[in-house]
Amino acid sequence: MATDEIDPLTDLSGPLRGTALEKAVLESLDTLERALEMTSLGDNRFRATNERDRFGRIFGGQLLAQALYAASHTVDGHAPHSLHAYFVQTGASDTPVDIAVEAVRDGRSMATRRVTIAQGERTLLTALASFHTNAAEPELERPQPETPGPEEMPLLQHWVHQVPARLRKNAQNWVDVPPAVEMRIAEPTNFLGGRQTAEPRSHWMRLPRPVGDEPALHSAMLAYASDYLLLDMALRNHPHPADYASIAAVSLDHALWLHRPVRFDEWHLYTQDTVAVTGHRALIRGTIRDAVGRTVASTSQEVLIRPIAK
Repeated sequence: MATDEIDPLTDLSGPLRGTALEKAVLESLDTLERALEMTSLGDNRFRATNERDRFGRIFGGQLLAQALYAASHTVDGHAPHSLHAYFVQTGASDTPVDIAVEAVRDGRSMATRRVTIAQGERTLLTALASFHTNAAEPELERPQPETPGPEEMPLLQHWVHQVPARLRKNAQNWVDVPPAVEMRIAEPTNFLGGRQTAEPRSHWMRLPRPVGDEPALHSAMLAYASDYLLLDMALRNHPHPADYASIAAVSLDHALWLHRPVRFDEWHLYTQDTVAVTGHRALIRGTIRDAVGRTVASTSQEVLIRPIAK
């Protein structure tokens, strides 16, 4: 079968390159890049567009990327090492966002920025970003989890073809308007009808094409991708039966720590597990490693999970 004839939704480990899905993923990346091409309004304020709509609202990962990237443009000589953000309200994808960055501290080796993203009077996200000039060594080595390589795993969209009927409409969005990253995962996610289990889960992810060499852009793109599948893990690990047909779930906050420079157009393994489920809240953590096993970033996110009223 020729490369351009491969259907990644039915071929278990088919390549992305040369498929209709690749074209859709690249279009998503194009709109994300445009959302990071911010117009300066002066005084560390920026205006930006949004990536194309997938969920009927702005995806939180886009806001994380914009917050980190905007803050990076106000800092000289330091790379980002952490972002702590709260998702305050949902935003409309057809309306530009305004990003305000406040200099909290400029030290010799560290800098801190406060970021607010809004649409009109509605605050969508508020965050603190920290920057540091860090040495390359020493570095703690940890073994890479035993998991198949990215080319041995199916594309995330492969699992859409077997999703239960009750989830099919929303599942199709992941094919029609896919994320701006290539993701490979060995089992269906909860929102694609996957099983519930207490175990952690790993997936591979990378940008579908190079985006240049700007370190701040690669860090922002990683922040974008770090928001994917964390909320899904809370449902996967939930002690009660839970899926997107019976549960309303939203992300409340997101923390990202960057441990080393990022090259996100190369493969990264994202391992996630749920720390706690108590009442209607759950806490998920994640570790992002590069292809040779070095820990690149860590994440943590609290989510709100409520049964849908009947």
